[in-house]
Amino acid sequence: MTDASSESEGLDIPSPDGDVNTIHTTYKVGQDNVEKKIGPLVFDIHNPVFLISSLTVLVFVLVTLIFQESASAVFNWLFTFVTTTFDWAFLSAANIFVLFCLYLVVSPLGKVRLGGTDATPDFGYLSWFAMLFAAGMGIGLMFFGVLEPVYHMQVSNPLGLEGPINTETGEIDQAQLADARGHGLAATIFHFGLHPWAAYAVVALALSLFTYNKQLPLSIRSAFYPLMGDKVWGWPGHIIDIIAVFATLFGLTTSLGLGAQQATSGLSYVFDVPDSLNTQIIVIAGVTAVALFSVIRGIDGGVKVLSNLNMCFAVLLVLFVFFAGPTMQILRDVWNGLSTYVMDVVPLSNPIGRDDDSFRESWTSFYWAWWISWSPFVGMFIARVSRGRTVREFITCVMLIPTLVGVFWMATFGGTAITQVAEMGTESGVYQNVIANYNDSLAMFAMFGDMPLTTITSSLAIILVLVFFITSSDSGSLVIDTITAGGKTEAPTAQRVFWATIEGVVAITLLIGGGLTALQAMVNATGIIFTVVLLFLCWAIYRGLRTEPR
Repeated sequence: MTDASSESEGLDIPSPDGDVNTIHTTYKVGQDNVEKKIGPLVFDIHNPVFLISSLTVLVFVLVTLIFQESASAVFNWLFTFVTTTFDWAFLSAANIFVLFCLYLVVSPLGKVRLGGTDATPDFGYLSWFAMLFAAGMGIGLMFFGVLEPVYHMQVSNPLGLEGPINTETGEIDQAQLADARGHGLAATIFHFGLHPWAAYAVVALALSLFTYNKQLPLSIRSAFYPLMGDKVWGWPGHIIDIIAVFATLFGLTTSLGLGAQQATSGLSYVFDVPDSLNTQIIVIAGVTAVALFSVIRGIDGGVKVLSNLNMCFAVLLVLFVFFAGPTMQILRDVWNGLSTYVMDVVPLSNPIGRDDDSFRESWTSFYWAWWISWSPFVGMFIARVSRGRTVREFITCVMLIPTLVGVFWMATFGGTAITQVAEMGTESGVYQNVIANYNDSLAMFAMFGDMPLTTITSSLAIILVLVFFITSSDSGSLVIDTITAGGKTEAPTAQRVFWATIEGVVAITLLIGGGLTALQAMVNATGIIFTVVLLFLCWAIYRGLRTEPR
């Protein structure tokens, strides 16, 4: 047991405040690092995690660009194979994460405080929530907020439900629509609710516990110390961190690709900019350049400022839609979507014996792979801003607050879009771009097209997508840099710049090599591997919490 007066020598992390049960190990942060100075650039990289990760990614980029046609075919095969073969594994693992987190909330282990018994939070609730919201799934909300509720209401048939619109005649069964809109919203909330945030919470809690309380390096491998002992500092730990780098990188580049596609569609819709691959590449390059500036400034000067700015833009946009749209219907949709989600969450979570293959495999399986791939990135970022919270407070806020925000967001955007379809039928832009012609990146702008102040709201939405893009990129760069620097939270700036640049390059490469399917394929491939890591993390967390003072 140690208190605030003791300090673990050589650790690049805060000393605990109050009582903790430190793990004593001879390993020192950075002991395997290679420090080099090349001209004005200084590097402090973990050997071999940085070298293997960076070289593998560079080879992947070159091979994909050289063999574009073959790469596209491989990505298509990989996406189909993983989603249809391992859908049961993704769904089962996600259920385990939710149940594990709920157990920690109600058990005595929830009283453990991250950082020591006397630790206090580093950030207030407002900034903390803003960073959770911006880093967690901001681009996803923008991209799918209109698309999913409408699509699931009519096309994908979750749980085998029939769509209320006769696509041949355009006639709408209004009675059936009232029921279908609730299930469409519930299916969307399911993909952005408790399950993904439980995966984030597992990784974030593991990193917080073993860094702030156990005083081990801020790295995924540290959480495996109760299971492996000092072996985590050798090749087993190297492999865990390398997998985490790949999962983070491909999960992040998928979001960057989606963001670029949506921003480009918005620019084309509002300003007649060509909606082409070249424009997407220019958008990614430009946003990556801005993200580099934020990365250099760090969490307080970059990520925190942009996250707060992002929240302001998001609040303005969602409030405009709320008041300019069908306000009373949106309020009914909040309750309808949430209550239907509560009823549907168990059957939607069921991994076996279902007939809705398209929904379960193409949507849920991809989403769980995407969120799990994001979990090292979001989890480490949440861990870095969550010191001082109790486990109960931490899990409750990380799972509940973003889920409720997602409910309101989906009810506002999705509910407004469904109302437009119900009132305007085939004449609505949403109907034309989601049901008649599937144009995923244009769905949100089609909704704005049938509302007042279309140019202003669409422009604000484009800015919001780009700022989400930037916060995701710089947050991810800081996280990958920490992993590849052996747990050092203040690694040289040149390394952060390197990873921020690599993220943009990989996103561009995947768009060239296969478009959205290529992005999804790499997420699925890394996601299924990291799912196994997360399952072991649950056991490591349990063992670690049992030894902590409460």
